[in-house]
Amino acid sequence: MARLAAVERRTLETSINLKLSLDGEGRWEGSSGIPIFDHFLYQTIRHGLFDLELWVAGDLEVDNHHTIEDIGLCLGQALQQALGDKTGINRYGSALIPMDEALVQVVLDLSGRPFLDYQVEFFTERIGSLESELVEEFLRALANSGGITLHVRKLAGKNSHHLAEALFKALGRALREAVSLDPRVKGVPSTKGSLD
Repeated sequence: MARLAAVERRTLETSINLKLSLDGEGRWEGSSGIPIFDHFLYQTIRHGLFDLELWVAGDLEVDNHHTIEDIGLCLGQALQQALGDKTGINRYGSALIPMDEALVQVVLDLSGRPFLDYQVEFFTERIGSLESELVEEFLRALANSGGITLHVRKLAGKNSHHLAEALFKALGRALREAVSLDPRVKGVPSTKGSLD
């Protein structure tokens, strides 16, 4: 059975159409309206082996905040929708990814309990047109709407672009591991019988 999701979000600040396949090939189509964020998010999709269609119209004349946060909310909702009751998934995922001098670790649990522990410091206020602080806002929105316990750590690095790219690649690899199906897992991988 295909693990697919479609999410639409309409507010006075953003209009988002998102389609996600968990069992894809790492394909991306669309645009957030923020090219550098598209570059980083594509790293997650490519290394997670997901397929994503994302079409966004946001109030970028104000700033990037509403757009980035709402994409995180929609992607988290899509993950929840595509996973269903989470039968047979690995549940946990982790990745330690280098990008030149940068080294970032992402560890997550698709527990149904949202939590973000974010320990990444950027040395610049912006990465291209993206405010560095919005990386954390995206991850918080993703964790909250996706019911993900998410730990993100910078272990080394000074170049902000390298750090962000390592982070988004690590997120993709960790999610890929967590959503993967294991035929040995019978039912939901929890001793309480549910993940919510």
